[in-house]
Amino acid sequence: MELNGQTWTLDDPTRSYTLGRDPQGDVALQDSRVSWRHATVRWGGQGWIVEDHGSTNGTYVQGQRIQQLQLAPGTVIHLGNATDGPAIVCGGPAIPHQQQYHQQPAMAGQPQAAPPAGPPPHGGMPAPDHGAGPGGRSATTFHQLQVGRITKIGRALDNDLVVSDLQVSRYHAQFSATPDGRFEINDLGSHNGTFVNGQPLPKNGRKLLGPNDTVGVGHSTFRIVGNQLEEFVDTGEVSFAARHLTVKVNDGKLTILNDVSFGVPEKSLIGVIGPSGSGKSTLLRALTGYRPATHGEVLYDHRNLYTHFAELRNRIGLVPQDDILHTALPVRQALRLAAELRFPGDVAPAERNARVEEVLAELKLAPHATKRINQLSGGQRKRVSVALELLTKPSLIFLDEPTSGLDPGMDRDVMQLLRGLADDGRTVLVVTHSVAELGLCDRVLVMAPGGGVAYFGPPDEALNFFGYDTWADVFSAFENYRDYDWMGRWRGSQHFQMYAADIDAVQAQPAYPQMPQAGQQKQQTWGAQVWTLVRRYFAVIAADKGFLGLTLALPVVLGLVSTLVPADFGLGYGPLDRAQVNGDAGIILLILVVGMCFSGAANSVRELIKERVIYERERAVGLSRSAYLMSKVVVLGLVTMLQGMLLCVIGFARRGDKMPAEGVILTNSPGVEMTIVIMTLGLTSMMLGLTISSLVRTSEMTMPLLVMISVVQLVFTGVLFDVHGSLGVEQIAWLMPSRWALAGTGATADLNTLSRKAQTGNPDRLWDHAPEVWLLDVAMLLVLAVLCGFLVMKFLRRHEPEVMRA
Repeated sequence: MELNGQTWTLDDPTRSYTLGRDPQGDVALQDSRVSWRHATVRWGGQGWIVEDHGSTNGTYVQGQRIQQLQLAPGTVIHLGNATDGPAIVCGGPAIPHQQQYHQQPAMAGQPQAAPPAGPPPHGGMPAPDHGAGPGGRSATTFHQLQVGRITKIGRALDNDLVVSDLQVSRYHAQFSATPDGRFEINDLGSHNGTFVNGQPLPKNGRKLLGPNDTVGVGHSTFRIVGNQLEEFVDTGEVSFAARHLTVKVNDGKLTILNDVSFGVPEKSLIGVIGPSGSGKSTLLRALTGYRPATHGEVLYDHRNLYTHFAELRNRIGLVPQDDILHTALPVRQALRLAAELRFPGDVAPAERNARVEEVLAELKLAPHATKRINQLSGGQRKRVSVALELLTKPSLIFLDEPTSGLDPGMDRDVMQLLRGLADDGRTVLVVTHSVAELGLCDRVLVMAPGGGVAYFGPPDEALNFFGYDTWADVFSAFENYRDYDWMGRWRGSQHFQMYAADIDAVQAQPAYPQMPQAGQQKQQTWGAQVWTLVRRYFAVIAADKGFLGLTLALPVVLGLVSTLVPADFGLGYGPLDRAQVNGDAGIILLILVVGMCFSGAANSVRELIKERVIYERERAVGLSRSAYLMSKVVVLGLVTMLQGMLLCVIGFARRGDKMPAEGVILTNSPGVEMTIVIMTLGLTSMMLGLTISSLVRTSEMTMPLLVMISVVQLVFTGVLFDVHGSLGVEQIAWLMPSRWALAGTGATADLNTLSRKAQTGNPDRLWDHAPEVWLLDVAMLLVLAVLCGFLVMKFLRRHEPEVMRA
């Protein structure tokens, strides 16, 4: 093969030769139109074959774009452009000699003896030329399937086919043959799932395979050709493309992303810039599947991301602008807990921890591993967020404003980090407002007002394309000429023909041809997820000294306030004095009940809103919605009920013999009986706080709602005025936890007698000193708690990737 006087000799049939800009490749080209790994040339048994690997600008022979072609002497291959792209001329074929066959691959340009045409390159079994597999790549390895024999796949060494991938279970799946000679795949209860054509199999499910079906297991994809199993391993060298992405809102009346198309070659760094309101964040959510486009498609290695999201989600990393880790935790502990959620349950702690240490070393975070994340610099904190995503070895990483708020030095450090990630074999796309380090990118995508593309191509050609000297001038032009057809100017340019025309020419598809149940597979069992989340939450609380102090102080202060009511007016009198009236008993109970309502709701009212970004990301990689909620219920429930116990101990301790004479259930322990009611109220109030937290869109909205709810609870207790018997008012009161809690404690204290209601003939039946009434009051508190939990589950759906909502 010849180019500009330079010659490469390709003569080893046991390997493929890479063509592209990668300086470590076999045929390295210095042309920006050529992808990093543009194409490969391999021996096909009868001759040498060139295969395009999803390059951005294409591979051409005689003006026609080709995917695969057998070469002949004199064939001219144009890379990147059909007419003036780098032209590689094929000379006479280097047909392998029949002597001295060596298995070791030869370096390009170093001839070495090789087997004759059509020799078996894999130890006696010929690898037939089946063409390109998933993503246009050649198979990584081949495995022989035998009729009547089961081929097991998994991480354990005793499998027939060992896959060294922590995303794969120890015994993941198996291939077997049916009596009629067809093959089927059977999931073996894997944690991350087995996928056929991108769709998950049920656990322990099975499916017959057709000739074009693909099976996904971790980062590997399998295809059966004859009796041979071809394996394609996703090592990071994947292409990525957006085709005609359009997002409309307000029932289609407003377009916020307008027909965006571009292709991203493998191992590249792409910068996305544009003025505010140009659709950068909308584009990012469309590219990741968090909010699929109304029209168009996103292709991950030639596969539709939306319909294959369940399989591909663990191969894509996303670093939002906000932290996706609990910053109160040390770096190593935070990553280890995250690894527990992301890796299968059968991955040993030593294996997980080893992967964490690898990532810490790769990102130069090992010296900071024991520091709390909130003690790190802005650039180091961003590295920790990137480290979290690298745990599962994603091939594609998105970042949203990673340099926001950083000084120029840290800006450069972060961008150099991203450049290194791309050079190490990943595709990285970063949305940024900073233009100082765009030169590190392979391509830059410039978004114009209205959500259209104004430019896509090499960064060093962008300013010349716009005709300005600085990016500030470009952005000013966007603002001053908002009605100008920036998108039309781009589509009519030579740069468009060079860098995007082939992607744009493809017909757009609807974004929802079919919606997979992406949330079916979970890395761990439900109980294991709950246990991990509970441990993490306790660690976060223990690290937050301010929260612990406030949690302890709140019930103490409220309990002491309740004791300010004169001790002469306790909650009741002994048996001989019950006929006497205590007008302050209701006030004491009111203070305790409203105090517990406020404490319980205050504990949880910010919990979900402050973790929204974390939840959204973890949900995308397999977190169970109900497991997440249950972890909050367990931890906050324990904290709140302990507060309720402390509140009652302080509030009742000084009453002595002024407590009620007897309880209705626990006859000799009326104080314990009322404490149970208060603790149950705390649990219900905590659930009410979670409901508010899942409903609001910003944390600033939580406190006004908390104050409003507390005041409403105070009004409907039934102490300030009679709510029983008032049509409408009484029914509204049934929805208030404070109404049932005051009734439960009032039933124990016989509040109808103490407040003269029994004597005046207008008793509140929910205050009756009777076991069935007390049980009804407590049961209704639990019913309200369950109702709040149901609402939280529904509201959490709004904060999940849309492609997963089910």
